Amino acid sequence: MEKTKDLLIDTCLLAGKIMMESGSEVYRVEDTMNRIAENANEPNSKSYVTATGIFMGLKSSRYTQIENVGERNINLEKVEAVNQLSRKFAEKSVDLPKLYQQLKIIDKETPEFPLILQVLSAAFLSAFLMILFGGHWINFIPTLFIGGFGFFIKHEVKQHFDLRFFDIFISSFLIGILALLFTRTGLALSFDYMCIGAVMPLVPGVAITASLRDILAGHLVSGLVRGTEAIIVAASIAIGIACVLSIFGGLFP
Repeated sequence: MEKTKDLLIDTCLLAGKIMMESGSEVYRVEDTMNRIAENANEPNSKSYVTATGIFMGLKSSRYTQIENVGERNINLEKVEAVNQLSRKFAEKSVDLPKLYQQLKIIDKETPEFPLILQVLSAAFLSAFLMILFGGHWINFIPTLFIGGFGFFIKHEVKQHFDLRFFDIFISSFLIGILALLFTRTGLALSFDYMCIGAVMPLVPGVAITASLRDILAGHLVSGLVRGTEAIIVAASIAIGIACVLSIFGGLFP
């Protein structure tokens, strides 16, 4: 009986950890964990989720377990996969041990879109947003290149340097350099619009939205932590572009 309860708590913590690290809102994580416990005949479960840690306990058990939340990314495919497994568990399509094993597979093996597809998506997003913000069509190809290159650099820097926000700073700095080069060589017209469009794939829009939803749902700690993190990311983008303006300001017409 105790082993079953231990497995249930481990399963709930793993599900919550996957969802929090993948960008889910706190209220959704707590709801999923409590539903898993309720469907395992433990209706009086208690969960407390923050941006950096998850607490889970059962009324019928004498202790509470804690799970650390590592680096937070945006991977809504993992969130959806955990929700689907939770529904299958509620329908009795899978039992608790199989649910735990499937969650471990999702944590390690859920596929992401290929890097080339992500880069192309960021490139076209940058170019079309530049047009949407009022830029000229002559800037389309340069912004397409700069946006894709900036996103690729962000990915590569993140793979090689375990330093948060450094990848955002480097990619935004290089975006500013490339926008300046295109402007000075006459291949593009507007440094401002190209920079605005190219940095948009780096902007933490989902994190800001999740932060506001957490705050409105009453999860003030997690909401403020996520909001602060989003502000630091935005500041890293601004500092990267500002460094280009400061260092190479004399090259601007």
